[in-house]
Amino acid sequence: MERAELVRELKTLRKGRALAGRVEDRVGPALRSACEVSDGDGMVTIRAKVSDRLSELSSQLPEDLRLAALAAFAITPEARQPLYQDRMRWAALRVDRDPRTVRRRVDEAIELLAELALASPASSTPGNWHTLSLTMALVLEESCVFEQHRLVADQDDLRSFDLAVPAGTVLYGGTLSEGTVELPRALSRGESWEFAAVFPAEPKTRLVYLPRHRCEVFDLRVRFGKAGPSEVLALDGAFERDIPDPRYRGRVLQVDAVGEVHLQFRHLTPGLVYGARWADQL
Repeated sequence: MERAELVRELKTLRKGRALAGRVEDRVGPALRSACEVSDGDGMVTIRAKVSDRLSELSSQLPEDLRLAALAAFAITPEARQPLYQDRMRWAALRVDRDPRTVRRRVDEAIELLAELALASPASSTPGNWHTLSLTMALVLEESCVFEQHRLVADQDDLRSFDLAVPAGTVLYGGTLSEGTVELPRALSRGESWEFAAVFPAEPKTRLVYLPRHRCEVFDLRVRFGKAGPSEVLALDGAFERDIPDPRYRGRVLQVDAVGEVHLQFRHLTPGLVYGARWADQL
C-alpha cells in the first residue's frame, strides 16, 4: 500500500458529509486495505470499520490533532455537520483557534494517520476483545454502581480482560483483582461472556464511560431519588477535557417521576466520553 495513495483517499473522504454520508464509493482500495474492508461489506459495515480504525489510530495523536481528525471525518457526534467547513468551525471553537489553523492540523493529522496505518496493520492492532453491551446503574441513595459487561473474544484463548474500576463485589462471571477480571475458563474467538459486579460509589456529580475498546451498546441509568437535581446533561461522545468545563452543554435530560434518568448510546467511539453529569458540574 502506498502512503501517498492512502493520504489522497483520506483527503477525499473528509469532504462533504465524510463518514456521516454514503461511503461505499468514497472508501478507496488503500483505505479498504488499511481498515480490512471486504468486498461483501455493506455501507453500515464499511462505515463502522473505517470509523473504528480511524478512531483507534487517532488515539495515538496529540490531543489537538486528534480532535481535528475526529471532526474532519465526522466521527465525533457533535461534529456531524453536512459540510467540511462547518466541522472545521466547530473544531476551531473547541481548541480556540481559527478554522484555517484547524484545517492545517487536519492535513498534519492525515499524514500521521497514514504513517500509523502502514506501521501497524489492522490485523495486528491491540485489542483481543470488545464490548457487546455495557449496562451501568448508579443508585445514589445506596451509594453503589451496578455494572454488567457482555464482551466478545476477538482471539482464541482469552483468559482475562481489564476494567478501569476499583475493588467491588463480583456477582457472577469471574474474579476481580486490581482492575483485571480473570475468567473461569478460556474463551474462543467469537465467543461471548457476561460479567457483573457492584462497586461502591462516592458522592458524585457525574457518571461517565470512556471506552478503550469497541463498544456496541452502553445502557446507563441513574437513580437520584426524591431529591434529584434540577438539570441533568447527557455526554454523548465528548472529549475528556469537556467534562469539567461548565461551558460544555450536552443534551438536557428529564428526570422522571421516581427520580431516574435513562440513556442509551450505540456504536461508541473509543477514546470519547459517554454518560451524564449534574449538580455543580453544570
